[in-house]
Amino acid sequence: MLVHGGGHGAWAFERLTPLLVQEGHYVVARDLPGHGLRARVPRSYTTRPLHAQEFAHEPSPIAHLRLADYRDQVIATVRRLAERMPDREIVLLGHSMAGLILNEVGEAVPELIGRLVYLSAWMTGDGTAFTDYMSEPEFATGLIPSILLADPAVAGALRMDFRSNDPGYRAGVKAAFAADVEDDEWDAIANLLSPDTPAGPLAERVTVTADRWGRIPRTYICCTNDQALPLPAQHRFVKEADHHTPGNPTDVRELPTSHSPFASAPDQLAEALLQL
Repeated sequence: MLVHGGGHGAWAFERLTPLLVQEGHYVVARDLPGHGLRARVPRSYTTRPLHAQEFAHEPSPIAHLRLADYRDQVIATVRRLAERMPDREIVLLGHSMAGLILNEVGEAVPELIGRLVYLSAWMTGDGTAFTDYMSEPEFATGLIPSILLADPAVAGALRMDFRSNDPGYRAGVKAAFAADVEDDEWDAIANLLSPDTPAGPLAERVTVTADRWGRIPRTYICCTNDQALPLPAQHRFVKEADHHTPGNPTDVRELPTSHSPFASAPDQLAEALLQL
């Protein structure tokens, strides 16, 4: 089961899925609440040229979402898969923000998960939140803060303009998420991305205990050229997890890619997963 990150949808795995299916795997990907076909965007995002002041202050229509909304949807799908295919092991992959969801799901139903795979994801430590890390030195070179166009406390979301006509801003967004994706391909992807990722789930503290989440085999796939989640930050997540569960260390793999290997290097990503 593939869980996308903020601003994305199940479409993000379109290139990866057939590479896994042709090797005999069943693959499921769904839009998270408020994302993909379930996305809701601020009215000001649909007006061009963009009215910057309005866009910076309009409340997000998905600001009400919480981490439990994501967790419960994924758990419901995992349960159905486990019931219908009891002889198959479920591997749960999460990209970026979805690392928070993997933490929650692994803690809730460890008996149903064969492996957790964090793809350049926020594998936050026990008792911490996404927002706790943003001011830490390992995150200092991350480009996401530089491309936010609203105060999350005002909009209720991390807000970006993926359809911006400003060449400098567009270049900054691409550098953050997809520096190694071809320009024409990125233009297509940018039209599918939604501008808001709700801030609520990012401020919620997760609980991951050693005897539940910590007993599941886990892999962390580091994207070594990631400018959204810097490599030192990825290493910190692994270090904290291993300290928390010394008897179950993280299996670490590397891809020489940006934050979006499912777009820039799907074959390499598929090979890394198939090796598991």
